[in-house]
Amino acid sequence: MVLLLATAAIHLPAVTADFARDVQPILHARCGGCHGVEKPQGSLSVFTRAALLKGGAHGPAIIAGSSAKSLLIARVTASGPTRMPMGQAPLTEREITVLKTWIDAGAEWNPNGQPLQGQIPVAPRRPAIPANGHPHPVDAFLASYSKIKAIPIPPLASDAVFARRAYLDITGLPPSPEEQTAFAQYPSPTKRAQLVDRLLQDRRRYAEHWITLWNDLLRNEDGVAYPGETRTWITDWLLHALETNLPYDRMVRSLLNPTEADAPKGFVAGINWGGDVSASQSVPMQAAQNSAQIFLGANLKCASCHDSFVSRWKLADTFSLAAFFSDKPLELTRCEIKTGITAQAAFLLPELERESPNLKGRERAAALFTSPNNGRFTRTIVNRYWRQLLGRGLVEPVDDLDNPAWDPDLLDWLASDFADHNYDLHHLLRRIMTSRAYQAVSVDEKEDAAFQFRGPLSRRLTAEQFIDAIGAITGEWKLYDRQQGKPATYERQWRFRSDRLTRALGRPDRSQVNTTRTDESTTLQALELVNGEVFANHLRRAAQRLIAPPPPAPANLYDSGLIKAIPATIDIDITNVSRLWLVMEDLGSYDPPKVIAGWMKAQFTGPRGTVNLTDLPIPPGAAIRKLTTKTEAHESLTATPFWKGSFDIANRGFTRFQATVAVDEISLRSETTGKVRFFVFAEEPDTKRLLRVAEGTPTPQPPRLTGNALVTRLFRHALARDPVPAERRKANELLTQGAGGLEDLLWTLFLSPEFQLIR
Repeated sequence: MVLLLATAAIHLPAVTADFARDVQPILHARCGGCHGVEKPQGSLSVFTRAALLKGGAHGPAIIAGSSAKSLLIARVTASGPTRMPMGQAPLTEREITVLKTWIDAGAEWNPNGQPLQGQIPVAPRRPAIPANGHPHPVDAFLASYSKIKAIPIPPLASDAVFARRAYLDITGLPPSPEEQTAFAQYPSPTKRAQLVDRLLQDRRRYAEHWITLWNDLLRNEDGVAYPGETRTWITDWLLHALETNLPYDRMVRSLLNPTEADAPKGFVAGINWGGDVSASQSVPMQAAQNSAQIFLGANLKCASCHDSFVSRWKLADTFSLAAFFSDKPLELTRCEIKTGITAQAAFLLPELERESPNLKGRERAAALFTSPNNGRFTRTIVNRYWRQLLGRGLVEPVDDLDNPAWDPDLLDWLASDFADHNYDLHHLLRRIMTSRAYQAVSVDEKEDAAFQFRGPLSRRLTAEQFIDAIGAITGEWKLYDRQQGKPATYERQWRFRSDRLTRALGRPDRSQVNTTRTDESTTLQALELVNGEVFANHLRRAAQRLIAPPPPAPANLYDSGLIKAIPATIDIDITNVSRLWLVMEDLGSYDPPKVIAGWMKAQFTGPRGTVNLTDLPIPPGAAIRKLTTKTEAHESLTATPFWKGSFDIANRGFTRFQATVAVDEISLRSETTGKVRFFVFAEEPDTKRLLRVAEGTPTPQPPRLTGNALVTRLFRHALARDPVPAERRKANELLTQGAGGLEDLLWTLFLSPEFQLIR
């Protein structure tokens, strides 16, 4: 054992003390929270050499040339209450050695002339690309990084792994077996770059995948308002912005200063919870918090009640930023106690304060956030996209860009390159995904303070990717109904509200900004996947569809869509119809049994004249009663949702059915909140499939296969490989058991780590 340890020690890389790469990150991340620029504790700041030499209340912090005599080293190596950083994990042995080495060498400060990240702005920086023979800029930087860290450059992943990774990262869908084969057989040496370009041109699928991230960031949950809140959704604008690849700076300016006719006003409007809310949750404060977090990597949540204890941001910073978004004077409030001080609009980054002085309010905020001189703006989005694609940001956490990057030159070069290319998000994706770094074999690595880049991390499928992949493989997609009387459409998971399964798989509550999702598995997730009703039903339908898709349901002649306070008029052709079914369905009334709704002034017309619906025999479950709306009252056919009744009109010669469908005024009260939908059918309806359905699914339906052919296709589509002989034997055995056996096979495939991970 001693020999092994000694041998291992021989191969450990020497600890270096390059200021920008090694020393500054330690001072900033481990000391800067308490010993920052403004009001440093103990009067000691660690952000300039002069400040460290001068020291604070207890004397000089460092003695250049002597770590043994430096108070900084004494405090970080102490035990007991004097040990620094106070209340946090102690510095690692390596971090202490770095600081000692640096001090003993004379404590040279920033020889390259670069400011401490996050303290002096923000200006863009364009490091020179290392001249080490790597044609791709990202790989050139990482080759230098790997050499310094003595880390081997990881090998490239196989074509099959790369293709699956690229498809899932750009479109959110796994490649079909046909797409896998075409890519594998394509002879071009640049086929990986060509695949990235081709996938980015699939604008719809790209947008429908990346909208998930942006919905999380912008807390946009289409059609969902939690109790007590109101908000305006920006889904249509956001989807169009992604589909058209709107330049990122223009995208953010529209979000921060929504003046156009179709502008996304819901972002700065925030959430109005109704009634009194805390000062930190007022709409202007939400705009400040959300904008700073999303676009600048600055988390102001703590600094919305008081000066932050964990970052450099102060209460005044947050209120000053919020003043840009307020239409009236904003009083600074500390821990819900008003101070009598009116906040003056000021940007978080004072170095930009002289810009755009003639602009006011949201317009000026938008200009400052997106200024070409605001390098923090571009670094933040580059860092977020790097994390999405490689599993960990260049800076972590991604909401605190004041932390050091593990390769600051790479971060700054990517940020400048992004700005140089007109803030093109497609260019950013292409730049990262065509690098060897992205295309390397993945690694499984736990998060720790001593992170070193060894390759992309394995990542879990998001909830949306998980459900969409099952849809692509089996052809089982959910129907999306806009409740407008139009045909429903098969849509991808992002369109729908969250359910028990997607919440277990990590889909967040979007009443708050969510910039990351956990990759950790949970007990709740395991329970939902192993024994959850939602997943079990989904797999049951998927298996049935693969064996025999259900026959089409009878098509309705009329669909009112959601009816609440405003009635709707029916006038439909019923020529040659012998029986008519009138259907009422509840759409979420608070107390459905108490809802009174029905058909007013309903009548049949034809060559022989007009017959009132109320003159025909009334089916069970319905009644004739007065229905009152805001404009009229009328004897009507009413029923309690859900109701389905039919009328025999054979040989009557009727050609048209006319009526008004409405909910009675009394049923619109808050204790009932009547919401009803009306349908008319000429065939007995399937009560589970009342909607007309538009043709087409998000991906082509899989071919009808059986036996070995089906097994091969399922494995290739789900896992991007053929089954091994033992897997094939077991899969074929399951298929002999019919739909139940196929359901078990799907369950086995979809619970496999091979399926659930992007590697």
